[in-house]
Amino acid sequence: MDHEIDSDSVYQNICVTPVINAAGPITMFGGTKLRQEVHSAMNAASQTMIDLHQLNDKAGEILASYAGAEAGMVTSGSAGALILQAAAVVAGSDKKKMRKLPNTEGMRNEIIIHNIHRFPYDQCYTAVGAKLVGVGDFLRCLPWELEGAINENTAAIAYLDAPFVSRNAMPLKEVVGIAHAHDLPVIVDAATMIPPRSNFTKYIDEGADLVLYSGGKGIRGPQGTGIMVGRKDLIQAARDNASPNQFIGRGLKVSKEEIIGLLQSVELLMATNEDEETAMFRNLSQMVVDALIELPGLDVSIEHDYKNYLIPTAVFHFTKEWDGPSRDAVLERMKQGERPIYLYWLCGPDTLAVDPLNVDEDEMRTVISRLLEELTKKN
Repeated sequence: MDHEIDSDSVYQNICVTPVINAAGPITMFGGTKLRQEVHSAMNAASQTMIDLHQLNDKAGEILASYAGAEAGMVTSGSAGALILQAAAVVAGSDKKKMRKLPNTEGMRNEIIIHNIHRFPYDQCYTAVGAKLVGVGDFLRCLPWELEGAINENTAAIAYLDAPFVSRNAMPLKEVVGIAHAHDLPVIVDAATMIPPRSNFTKYIDEGADLVLYSGGKGIRGPQGTGIMVGRKDLIQAARDNASPNQFIGRGLKVSKEEIIGLLQSVELLMATNEDEETAMFRNLSQMVVDALIELPGLDVSIEHDYKNYLIPTAVFHFTKEWDGPSRDAVLERMKQGERPIYLYWLCGPDTLAVDPLNVDEDEMRTVISRLLEELTKKN
């Protein structure tokens, strides 16, 4: 007999503790909460068999239409998309080269990247056998530095857009201009950059050849999914290297249920009024600001700049006048309660934030109560 299963008990039954995720769409805390419509679509999809190639074709067409791109595909998260970006630009659809990966000897295997865009996940590029060539210093990159790194072994230029990444890199349009003058593709990692919804078309409009997004962050799709859109030939090459084909991306499998869930999530995202959604997040964040604003030595505000804070987020900075528990102590103590609470911590050494993406009003009241408890403790 069908019956509704309590979401907490699913985990408690195997001795896993449910948490309140006020850190945003962080993978280690479960990403995001799926909408009920997505649950229903995935459950329905699980009961019917299909031709996965046909499903991938249709899914790619739908995603490409949203992005204004020639083609698209569903990937196994953003990391999976990074691997397939590299495979597409290094081996293309050449089966002899595809079979050799990650041995890239004799191939154009260098991917140029700003040094200020280097980050742990760029290992996904090298997993294919690509070699990263850093340009510029860790403050900026100049056009002549980028152009000077291009040679006969260059396969592509990589570009990262993410919160709290330096904005001193060359503008994407300028990078595209240099790359295309040398007949090179630009591959963009914009995993975390939705919302705003306008970013779905931004990078393609600026000339990028391949762009990836996480499906399990602001899109609120299945956590293991990602989106890649771009040039038809490069998307085809990425698909050729991916599951269900038996090449380097064979392990990057995406189930039919996840594909349907992601498509449903994107459709819901695009159908939702962004202004109303933003107002909802602002109201939740305002609850935090109102509760903490009177604490001396704490600088509390709502931040929403579409770069570092993609939705209205309650941010509190520990100033020199603060004489309560340290930032790190508060962060750790919030995890120790009966219901652990995770705050966003990547915003600076003296700053914490409450991201409302995965928090409802009742949970926000719990977050505020625990914050007040921990912030007002004597050292």
